Amino acid sequence: MAIPVLAALASAGLLAAAMPGRIGWWPLLFVGLAPMLLFVLNSRPGRSLLAGFFFGLIYHLTLLYWILIVLGRYGGLPLGLSLPALVLLAAYMACFSAVSCFVTGLIAGRRGNRPGSAAALIWTAPVAWVGFDYLRSVLFTGFPWMDLGYGLFGQPLLIQAADLGGHHLLTFCLVLINGLMAAGLGRLGRDIRPGRRSAWPVLAAVAVLMGIGGYSVLRHQEVEASLAQARPARVAVVQGNIDQAIKWSEAARVATVDTYIGLSRPTMLEGGAELVVWPETALPFYPQKDPLIRRVIDSLAVGKAWLLTGAPLFTVTAGSGGAEQVRYWNGALLLGPDGRVGGEYAKRHLVPFGEYVPLRRWLPFLQPLVVNIDDFSAGTEKGPLVLGAMRLGILICYESIFPDIARESVERGANLLVNITNDAWYGRSSAPYQSMAMAVLRAVENRRALVRAANTGISGFVDPLGRIIDRTDIFVEAARTASVPLLDQPTPFGRGGHWFGLACAVLAGLLTVVCRPRRR
Repeated sequence: MAIPVLAALASAGLLAAAMPGRIGWWPLLFVGLAPMLLFVLNSRPGRSLLAGFFFGLIYHLTLLYWILIVLGRYGGLPLGLSLPALVLLAAYMACFSAVSCFVTGLIAGRRGNRPGSAAALIWTAPVAWVGFDYLRSVLFTGFPWMDLGYGLFGQPLLIQAADLGGHHLLTFCLVLINGLMAAGLGRLGRDIRPGRRSAWPVLAAVAVLMGIGGYSVLRHQEVEASLAQARPARVAVVQGNIDQAIKWSEAARVATVDTYIGLSRPTMLEGGAELVVWPETALPFYPQKDPLIRRVIDSLAVGKAWLLTGAPLFTVTAGSGGAEQVRYWNGALLLGPDGRVGGEYAKRHLVPFGEYVPLRRWLPFLQPLVVNIDDFSAGTEKGPLVLGAMRLGILICYESIFPDIARESVERGANLLVNITNDAWYGRSSAPYQSMAMAVLRAVENRRALVRAANTGISGFVDPLGRIIDRTDIFVEAARTASVPLLDQPTPFGRGGHWFGLACAVLAGLLTVVCRPRRR
């Protein structure tokens, strides 16, 4: 039992240290999974399943520890409830790595006296890993937090192939490299020697990695040249650093608005911003009925700029029997200097138990963490908000971790992605850095600049190459202005590359069905 535990601990520790946050040693991504895959190669499928689960449990406990801050400090739950919730979430996430290791072990692992096949491992492992990453992103509303490919966010030369197959393609390459490492560590040279039939999987893996690496370098040069020809837009982001504990209090509303107005004024008068972006729910009131919105509009008239701000919204419709039905939205509002509303967007992918309670009929005693009169409703509009040459694809909060939301917005014409969020929930944890890392890949996949405004940070600007032009620290007041390029060119990811993860999931299932009888 000691060997699977050590292998799982080694991989979990190495990969956790590679992810953005306090350590962030990204080169560990190229070797971190090798101990786990080496164990899978030399073990029976059942043991691989257990080791994969233990690996996933430890890895996600270290990755998602900030759940304790969300539920405890801001949700008001005692440690006796928030800690089990964290463990249950980590255990759920671990199920996907467990099944991935099981499938890989079923095809490439040891069976009785027969040694594992390094050649099979090299290709099965990335297919299974990406396939189950994809399933984790769609099942039960999805939670694709920090797949391995996101760890490369700070290396622009290495991530350009994301416009082919999304961040899943980057994960595929990393697991492929780790599979080659595991094969080498297993000293299975007899199985992969040149001249043998089993050598082709290794040669094919090396060729694929070289091809994707070469594409990434060439694509970097090509997009960089196109940026010089792109029309620039002058955009400002404002980070109010409003304490989550007082954000929704009646007494702090005026002070909150004045903070954002004071930070925004220099960006309009001196920075020349055409558009000022405030974070998610920067307006802690309903702008449709609160006279405090006049204070905001008057400030825009001075600077002659447009404002995109997060705000709670509501609609009233006639219900059955003539009764009014009120629905609430976590929204974004585009306001002009004359007070004109240029457009609204309602968040489409809500946070379970954060913004609404699933199965409300059976859980009437639970309330969402976000302060609101009732559960938020999910929006349906996918199109961008139009402001002159800018067509804004809106991503509210953790919508930025779902590739399809950004892709669908770009498909409908967005040439600038705008991510507004309130990361105060995470405290001074690794989560704000990880959230920013995932947003970077949305820019590369779609070849669109991305503007990010967060209440407590990280706020900043990302160009279509994934380069962070400017960014703030966390938990400081800040206002930054930058010229961002407006690109309109489509990407292979948008045309069909977004199906790469699903293709891996289907292929993993087919391999399991086809290969299992042969291994009995």
